[in-house]
Amino acid sequence: MTDSTLTAEHLLDSLMYVIDPEVGINIVDLGLVYGVELNGTRATVTMTLTTPGCPLHASIEEAVHRALETRHPELTEVTLNLVWDPRWSVEFISESGREQLGWL
Repeated sequence: MTDSTLTAEHLLDSLMYVIDPEVGINIVDLGLVYGVELNGTRATVTMTLTTPGCPLHASIEEAVHRALETRHPELTEVTLNLVWDPRWSVEFISESGREQLGWL
């Protein structure tokens, strides 16, 4: 895939390989990813964590970088923009995530 065919949607799909170790489902279905922007070969992921004091912050951040850089070697920069507004809520979990958690 060249950078002309790479889209933000491809990056979002790749983030589905990043599993929140405490919950056991991917960060997209968990509702932690608020947005993905692609500017040429630079990607910015805006996301949150389930709690501000999440002890696995560093491992999740590393997994985001690893997933995008491994699956899309044409990326020259991956920036993680960690935000706390809006504050994450279980309401953000997708239907697929709810199924994975056995809530449906």
